[in-house]
Amino acid sequence: MKAIDYATQASDVFVLPDAVVRIRALIDDEAASMMDIAEVVQYDPALATQILKIANSALYKFPNQIDSIAKAIQVIGTNSMYDLVVGYGVAKAFGAIDTDIIDLDKFWEQSVCCALLCKYFAERRGTTESERLFVAGLLHNIGELVTVQFDPEVARKCAHFNEQHTPLSLQLEHLGMTYADIGAALIRLWGIPNAIATPIEHQHFSISEAQNDDDRIMQLSYVLALDNVNSEYYSGNANLDMRLCDVLELEHSDLQSALSYTNLQSLSVFALFNPSGFAVY
Repeated sequence: MKAIDYATQASDVFVLPDAVVRIRALIDDEAASMMDIAEVVQYDPALATQILKIANSALYKFPNQIDSIAKAIQVIGTNSMYDLVVGYGVAKAFGAIDTDIIDLDKFWEQSVCCALLCKYFAERRGTTESERLFVAGLLHNIGELVTVQFDPEVARKCAHFNEQHTPLSLQLEHLGMTYADIGAALIRLWGIPNAIATPIEHQHFSISEAQNDDDRIMQLSYVLALDNVNSEYYSGNANLDMRLCDVLELEHSDLQSALSYTNLQSLSVFALFNPSGFAVY
């Protein structure tokens, strides 16, 4: 099968919350107001709760408590709020996967680590609305969950990476493509903007040429997250190519600062986006 075949099957099985689609339509409607968007969020109590948790989390560190959806949208921004809703919605869509093929907690741990690193480097580079890169990082490996669902034996083989075999090499060997290809195809089928899908698609430095800073940030964040979460195999930034740092004008000390920030925040952010932790209403 091709990446689009996996993605098409997944789009039929894993459905985004209706609020994600409705919010996107309102953002694209020039006549819609911020209050229209807030109303959509408020009709989904679980989503509303999640947005307030995110707005009051360490991701933003606002000095005053945010206690309304309208205020959250005002301080975060409409597009940034949508990006975060996408992250929540995709994670929730895959929340029902029950498998012993992969360690789901570790899957989401690496996803959150990559997301925080993307956000850190994006803010350092002065990227506007850095939430899109946070969400791209959060969803960077969603293709693995698609493969677990529709080709579990291949996913099992790809999960056996170690010091000699990286996840990428196993995906190319057993799947004939990458999880990045499948994930990006699914994100596009769902109608989520290319600003999120394209960095996911280009995340592998060794096989994809970066087109812009978004791609470069994703490529660096991916390998740092892979090494950080799987230190039993990859110690000392084993998969890092320093050219990724050079193009972003980063020194080794910058990487250490990024990882320190990420490790400090990862537990609280993990609780926000790990599907098993979502409140049910």
